[in-house]
Amino acid sequence: MTEPSLVLPDAIRTQWPYRPRFARVNGWRMHYVDEGAGDPVVLLHGNPTWGFLYRDFVGPLTRTGHRVIIPDMIGFGLSEKPAREDAHSLDGHIATLTALLRGLDLTRITLVCHDWGGPTGLGFALSNLARVRALVLMSTWAWPLPPAEFHTHLFPWRMMHAPMVAPYLMGRHNVLVTRGIYLSVVDRAHFRERAQAAYEAVMPDPASRLLTWTWPRWIPLDQDARALERFVWLDSSSPHVNCPRFSRGDARTTCSIMRPSPPASNNCCRMRKARTSSPVGHFLQEDSGSEIAALIVDFLKRLAQTGRGRDGRESHRAAAARRPAPRPRARRRPYRPLF
Repeated sequence: MTEPSLVLPDAIRTQWPYRPRFARVNGWRMHYVDEGAGDPVVLLHGNPTWGFLYRDFVGPLTRTGHRVIIPDMIGFGLSEKPAREDAHSLDGHIATLTALLRGLDLTRITLVCHDWGGPTGLGFALSNLARVRALVLMSTWAWPLPPAEFHTHLFPWRMMHAPMVAPYLMGRHNVLVTRGIYLSVVDRAHFRERAQAAYEAVMPDPASRLLTWTWPRWIPLDQDARALERFVWLDSSSPHVNCPRFSRGDARTTCSIMRPSPPASNNCCRMRKARTSSPVGHFLQEDSGSEIAALIVDFLKRLAQTGRGRDGRESHRAAAARRPAPRPRARRRPYRPLF
């Protein structure tokens, strides 16, 4: 499905020249780009960004034989923006992502997750292991409690949960877009000149900014949090379904690159951390996009050389060389995936 989208300024279109595509998923119109050919790499953004965040990744990945798919989560970018808060939930975003990727019938997926793309992408991965080849996690989380120290502070985080202050600052004045991203990168002058307008352009009025102040309310702060059970499932299910625990890393760690174990085994994934050559902020794609893309390209190149064929199966020799001694299976938690 191809439909007209927001008219982006020429300066933005120069950096984002990709053909817009749309899919109808669970009643909403979802925008995505689909470039290149080969095993798919799906790049997931968070709040309050959109696919433009990954503009420096498309060229390096497509030139090295990968198909790049970048969806805009419902409520962001060029996707439809529901005007009701009850239209948004973590499970709802997992469901729309699942509908898109299943509708495209993707397999051997490398999921690259950032910010809210972490719990959303991992929710898809844990329910679709047969489709997932590898995970790249950047500045994200998927544990329930305790919250990060930043999230316990009255200002600015708990302010985002306030029923009147948050809509005023983030809805009317768009501070999460105009100031939040800017303050979360290292080279702020470069960001303001090159990218700031792209994030403001797709949220032109308060109604289009709803998710910027409602999505933070889904981060668990206490036992009564609305998404607590889902985060408990994300955190506790990973060893039972052969996916890794999630690395929190430090400020210089760009990503944790993980490969799912073969379905027949009971061991967790192997994981390695990759670092950039210079400091990065939370929106690390803005600080070191080309370098991080090169790290992912290198990882995928090495992954293809470790005994996995084009069909995704490991050779018997490669599998035997890295397989640890079996250990007893843990009982599954009763909370099961929805999708």
